[in-house]
Amino acid sequence: MYSKPVRPVLVVIAHGSRDPRHAATVHALVRRVRSLRPGLRVETGFLDFNIPSVHGVLESLAAEGVRDVVALPLLLTRAFHAKADIPAVLRDAPPRLRIRQADVLGPSPLLLSALERRLYEAGLTAADKSSTGVVLASAGSSDPEAIAVIADIAREWRHTGWHAVRPAFASASLPRTEEAVRELRELGCARVAVAPYVLAPGFLPDRIARGAAEADVLAEVLGPAPEVARVLLERYDAARTPALAAVGA
Repeated sequence: MYSKPVRPVLVVIAHGSRDPRHAATVHALVRRVRSLRPGLRVETGFLDFNIPSVHGVLESLAAEGVRDVVALPLLLTRAFHAKADIPAVLRDAPPRLRIRQADVLGPSPLLLSALERRLYEAGLTAADKSSTGVVLASAGSSDPEAIAVIADIAREWRHTGWHAVRPAFASASLPRTEEAVRELRELGCARVAVAPYVLAPGFLPDRIARGAAEADVLAEVLGPAPEVARVLLERYDAARTPALAAVGA
């Protein structure tokens, strides 16, 4: 008798932080994912600072008899954590688990929509776009691929109607947020807005906020925006197909 295969468990892998706002935001995002896909089991594991750890989550799933897992890095770019840290953790998972590592969240048109949502929530309107310069402020990375992706996103976003969009970084790369704000002022933008391209509050997002002191508008982090939750499900769906094939789908 045919039985429908069980969907792989989605394990969201977050970095973790000493700042309690980080884990709270991650959990809020995961709750939204669950609300969009009732019946999908979603677990959360952290690489550092918070519990449960990724290893602990995978051990628990294996002990329950779970066979198939999609591990989804809660990251916006493919940098060190996606290329090294997370694969290393997954290699140490219990051997009975079949794990597929999903792609990172960015880039995605949905994330651009989430950035605009946060700017509008901060007070801007669609009518403000043509006279507003935006700083796309990310955490920063020493990985050239990740930096190039942020620059590409800024160029793409500019073509949606903003007067100008400049990338900025809270660490590892330049320019800093405050430098990009000054550049947009000098460019003649009627107003300057800072859009943090980060998922949750913490040390580097706070640095972005300080760098936005001379901007007119500072948006909130992406957090549990519905568009972000939809990207998680897109990445899960793209990664789960091979796992379903493996169980006879």
